[in-house]
Amino acid sequence: MFIPKPGTTTEQRPLSIPSVRDRIVQAALKIVLEPVFEADMLPCSFGFRPRRGAHDALQVLVDEAWRGRRWVVETDIANCFEAIPHEKLMQAVEERVCDRSVLKLLRAMLRAGVMEDGQVRRPVTGTPQGGVVSPLMANVYLHRLDRAWDARRHGVLVRYADDAVVMCTTREQAEAALGQLKVLLAELGLEPKAAKTRIVHLQVGGEGVDFLGFHHRWVTSRPRGGRRPIAFLARWPSDRAVQHARDRIRELTERRRMLRPVKVIVEDVNAFLRGWAAYFRFGNSVHRFDQIGSSRGCGSAGSSPRSTGAAEDSAGRWSLRRLPTRWG
Repeated sequence: MFIPKPGTTTEQRPLSIPSVRDRIVQAALKIVLEPVFEADMLPCSFGFRPRRGAHDALQVLVDEAWRGRRWVVETDIANCFEAIPHEKLMQAVEERVCDRSVLKLLRAMLRAGVMEDGQVRRPVTGTPQGGVVSPLMANVYLHRLDRAWDARRHGVLVRYADDAVVMCTTREQAEAALGQLKVLLAELGLEPKAAKTRIVHLQVGGEGVDFLGFHHRWVTSRPRGGRRPIAFLARWPSDRAVQHARDRIRELTERRRMLRPVKVIVEDVNAFLRGWAAYFRFGNSVHRFDQIGSSRGCGSAGSSPRSTGAAEDSAGRWSLRRLPTRWG
């Protein structure tokens, strides 16, 4: 099946839905294979790995920008999960796994085929999104990119699955890094997505970079008590992330759900906002939280705040910053 990509109205991504039996087998295979490949994974990779997450990757951007790497190559691997060649992926797996039964099982999973419009296709590329073992297979294949990357020559690579940025010290290094990235991806049968690939210089008053839902921009602090302002890399929810939150709130509070009890609707809105706020609470997100908190949809399907028992400030707006404790 196809689902819309977050933040877009036209793009869709394919999503595979394995049966329960297949999911159990894939989960068991992941338990066996993950420790084997995790031993080789490099620090530049953060996506879908144990004890590593998005905020670890985001912190690298802050640290490297502070060290002077403020020329940023921003990119996204086009159709990564659908374009990985099966034969090259199996070659990458066979570098560490020689058990024939495991390799046979993995090949069977890759060749299982996809049913679309009642017809089964058996492509020779791709590790379908939605499968339990698919993120691990993508990391195993893209490890070849991480392994070939030279941080001293081309800057610091930060990769989260198919999203990547490279932190560089000069524009010349950033241009060389982008060229090298294209060469390495071409060797893997992949390519960067043109619409999301660019070079940005982080400077006060300049452009920013969107990465993992956050917008990053080089700013200066306000002078206080006679102290000099400090320049630093600030981050807050991107425009796409905020729009996604508004759309989701609007969906949860639309008229077709008015027949449901108010308490149920409030619980649904709370569950979404708690998760959203828990992810974006790191950084400089206060202003964005206020924007979401003052949205009309943050009530409960047209009900007043007092009728739902939720917290409201003196101006009649919802306070998302206090939501996890006040709405609990």
